[in-house]
Amino acid sequence: MNETIKELIGAADIAIKEERFDDLLEFYTDDAVLVVKPGLEVKGKDKIKEAFIKIAAYFKNSIVPTQGKIQMIEAGDTVLVLSQTLLEATNKEESEYSMERRATYVYRKVNGQWLCAIDNSYGTSLLD
Repeated sequence: MNETIKELIGAADIAIKEERFDDLLEFYTDDAVLVVKPGLEVKGKDKIKEAFIKIAAYFKNSIVPTQGKIQMIEAGDTVLVLSQTLLEATNKEESEYSMERRATYVYRKVNGQWLCAIDNSYGTSLLD
């Protein structure tokens, strides 16, 4: 498993929890795509930041993401990450979205640094 990417995901989770959204953007490619919810994707760092601010507000500024099991498939400068993503929030009972997900992330090596190009915490449930 690519330990660097695992550490990056953990650091991004902390940035989300601490609502350090400018720092969070450093983990993404310039053209990254974030699946905000099924049927809604945003592209680019500015839109991703706006989305995370709205996500934080939706969860009453209490969201704590963590990762469970992680599997990675690496091919050259690209890594597909399959992850059990767990979300905690004070209002999780009220959320219409699953708090335990099977996420898919795509990381790409850019100038020697691994960056997230596709952030899809819903994974294959988008097919449902």
